Amino acid sequence: MKQFTKRIARSVLAAAAVLTAVTVAGSAVAEPVTIRFGFAQVGVGNRQFGSGNTAAILHSRGILAEEFRNDPDVKLDWSFFKGAGPAVNEAIANDQLDFALQGDLPSLVGRSNGLKTRILAASGLRSNLYLAVTPKAGIRSVADLKGRKVAQFRGTNLQLATDKVLAAHGLTERDVKFINMDFATATAALATGDIDAAFGQADYLALDGQGVAKVVYSTRGDDPTFTRHSHLLVTEAFEKAHPDITYRVVKALVKAAAWASDEANREALFGEWAKSGVPAETFRADFEGQALGYRNSPLIDDFLVAAYRDQAERAKGYRLVRSDVQIDGWFEPAYVDRAVAELGLAGTWKRYDAKGHQQTAAK
Repeated sequence: MKQFTKRIARSVLAAAAVLTAVTVAGSAVAEPVTIRFGFAQVGVGNRQFGSGNTAAILHSRGILAEEFRNDPDVKLDWSFFKGAGPAVNEAIANDQLDFALQGDLPSLVGRSNGLKTRILAASGLRSNLYLAVTPKAGIRSVADLKGRKVAQFRGTNLQLATDKVLAAHGLTERDVKFINMDFATATAALATGDIDAAFGQADYLALDGQGVAKVVYSTRGDDPTFTRHSHLLVTEAFEKAHPDITYRVVKALVKAAAWASDEANREALFGEWAKSGVPAETFRADFEGQALGYRNSPLIDDFLVAAYRDQAERAKGYRLVRSDVQIDGWFEPAYVDRAVAELGLAGTWKRYDAKGHQQTAAK
């Protein structure tokens, strides 16, 4: 009887151990997850909003929050970086971010330095570059920049675009007295006349309208390879640990892209981006004559991959990176393609070949 009692006791203890193990394992799977999302931009006056891309809509319209509304164990943490792309790279290196809205050059630099990331979707294609000059500088074109003091936010995707524009006009960085300034500092320096000119974003259109500066060049209507691209990336560690959550983030971004590509939402879109403090009329002018879907497509197509491959080669040629950047295996289109199919959005955006020629509708 005692032996039987001992066997029963051992069985109970064993069952309890198994139950404990299953419970602990279940807790490990269902433990709270915080999605740490970073933006390589920040609004005027440190407003916590982005602009000019679909990730900004993902945030401002609460689309990602809605995706996880019924998942109390999933939290969202948004960060906006005044230091733009270089600051995002630093945060990724310090394991402070899982996802990021990042520009092409900073991501190339990060990858060349060993950051383990995956590009999941486009988020802000073919962004224009603008050259604003002070009224008294006497600068009428890019060719007039030789020997002049020009502001540039170094390390961002503006730098590589600027180098390509300079080269097209027979100049290099050495011909110009570049001063590293973020957008807010450059804007103030233009107003005070402390610099002669500045390369930047569509924000400078507002300065032109105010008479503070004059925009004498933009990539609008110029070679499309001079434009800039941004994307959604994820760290390899997060993707490996949470592929399901990774897909849902991409799916939410595709929803944001669909809303931002609908011409019926054009004015509402500019209004959303204006939450950043950049006037809606700035976006209205920047997007004039262009279909929203042309720049807000989330698709990873041959054009996007080829553009990054070209950017990588040029970055090395301009000595912005020290070694070759491996493009193969960096892009993962499976998530965005699945989301487009599941959301019934096939045909919403066009695909383009490596040379920028339209192919067929997304499938």
